[in-house]
Amino acid sequence: MSTARALPSYWAVVLTASGANFLAMLDSTVTMLAVPALQRDFPAASLPELSWVVSAYAVLFAALLAPCGRLADTLGRKRILLGGVALFTLASLLCALAPTVPLLVAARAVQGVGAAVMVPASLSVLLLDTPAERRVMSISLLSAAGAVAAAVGPSLGGLLVEAFSWHAVFLINIPLGVALIVASVRVLRPGTATGRFPDPLGTVLLVLGVGGLTVGVTNGTSWEWTSARTIACLIGGVACLLLAVLRTRRHPSPSFEISLFHGNRMFTSANVVALLYGTVMYTWLLTSVLFLTDVWRYTELEAGLAQTPGAVIAAIGAVVMGKVMTRFGGPRFSAVLGMSAHAVVPVILFLFLTTENAFVELWLPSSVLVGFGIGATMMAAMSAGAMSAPPTKFASVSALNNTARQIGGALGAAAVATILQSGTSADGTRSFSAYLDVYTFCLVLMVIAIVVAFVGLKSSAPKPPQRPPAPASRESVPMAD
Repeated sequence: MSTARALPSYWAVVLTASGANFLAMLDSTVTMLAVPALQRDFPAASLPELSWVVSAYAVLFAALLAPCGRLADTLGRKRILLGGVALFTLASLLCALAPTVPLLVAARAVQGVGAAVMVPASLSVLLLDTPAERRVMSISLLSAAGAVAAAVGPSLGGLLVEAFSWHAVFLINIPLGVALIVASVRVLRPGTATGRFPDPLGTVLLVLGVGGLTVGVTNGTSWEWTSARTIACLIGGVACLLLAVLRTRRHPSPSFEISLFHGNRMFTSANVVALLYGTVMYTWLLTSVLFLTDVWRYTELEAGLAQTPGAVIAAIGAVVMGKVMTRFGGPRFSAVLGMSAHAVVPVILFLFLTTENAFVELWLPSSVLVGFGIGATMMAAMSAGAMSAPPTKFASVSALNNTARQIGGALGAAAVATILQSGTSADGTRSFSAYLDVYTFCLVLMVIAIVVAFVGLKSSAPKPPQRPPAPASRESVPMAD
């Protein structure tokens, strides 16, 4: 095939896979500024009830990522991606049409399932349906799409809510989802089934474990950390995860690829970085919106638009680091540089941030550094994971990396609520120092993550872990998508 014909095919695959990742990450943050509008439309609903519009998506997304990664690796990436996009698009329509809060929450949960199905498959498609020599660039483009989506979500949500209504936050997904379905059918190559269906019981245990922990952490502040239901979620989640790990170690078709962690320091470090920086990223995004609206008195739309420069820089940072990373030290260089740039910002804010509006001289340059940090670090963590695993496990790699980041996001939201609540007076006023405490929390986590990245990530990929071959009687027959 000529170069002239190969390039359009490459970019078509990149746009299709990145589009799926963009949609899933966008809906992780786009509803943040829709809650006030929902309160107006559903005055009888309490704030904890409305918070589940955000939490239901996050919980199902995080809980099902790893099992869905296994499905994409075993049942075929094209089939799973198509199913995930179709379910996500249908759920988006149900969200927009929901007449009550319970139905909206239920539709958001289904939307989270769709996101969990399509995200791991998108990386597998990207890496297996494009030339191997372009994998680093492909990952950087996918990371750029995810970083932009997460960062631009609040501003886009604010714009849609203010210009139209909260319904538009979900309706915007429908034409994008339909376009992705058409592109997937026309662009992607049929795949093959390469293994048995993942262990159903292990999958249930994993979902209950990740879901229980996410629910407990997300609602710990509103439920109180010492309440029976918070403790039950946390302890039950840990217990289910332990049982899932024990079952996975001896099952011929495990619910998630724990073998990827065996003797693979780079893969383990990549996921620890994703967890720690995921906590920082979501903490930062949520705190920034709250600070701008609470202290500098921005409207929700203005606060969202103030995040836009960082989103643009996140995309640029991911793409640029994808091009130069291998020349200067691989994922370790990109992760350490990105998080170091981000770590400078809390120090700057400690020195110069006040209650007086200083967008151009303080907030804008800080957003540039944060945006670069998000793009470079997300790309590095995903690249390190992919470099540490065989191609047949790419969907599982993406699933575990995204699971770590989503759990980090839940921890970040809980940290923001806890720290700011401790600095809130009886009349509901948050102290300026409470916001500085949140930034201190971010700085501490970034320093730890930088150390992990420096020690655990390398410029070259380690030998991927090898699993023993399955007995002849358990081999599967290839099956076209």
